[in-house]
Amino acid sequence: MQHLVVGLLVALCSVYALWSLMPTALRRPLAGWLLRVPGVGQGGPLASVLHRAAAGPSACGCDGCDAKPAARPRADAAVPIRIHRKSGRR
Repeated sequence: MQHLVVGLLVALCSVYALWSLMPTALRRPLAGWLLRVPGVGQGGPLASVLHRAAAGPSACGCDGCDAKPAARPRADAAVPIRIHRKSGRR
């Protein structure tokens, strides 16, 4: 029984690691395919995770968060310039 539990934990951890490290280009179609599998995508415990993965890219363009991108500074906005003087003479 102990070997069965350890084997199940190793298998689940392996699937989680593969899913986390998988590129988005592969994760998105795989999630879409898994949503069509009966019993997995229809209200299962993984349905919300698969729906997020199958959706388009997040607002900030990365897969790490769902945060909105920060507002870009205007092109005509003033940017302060710092001048650092060297401490020694040549």
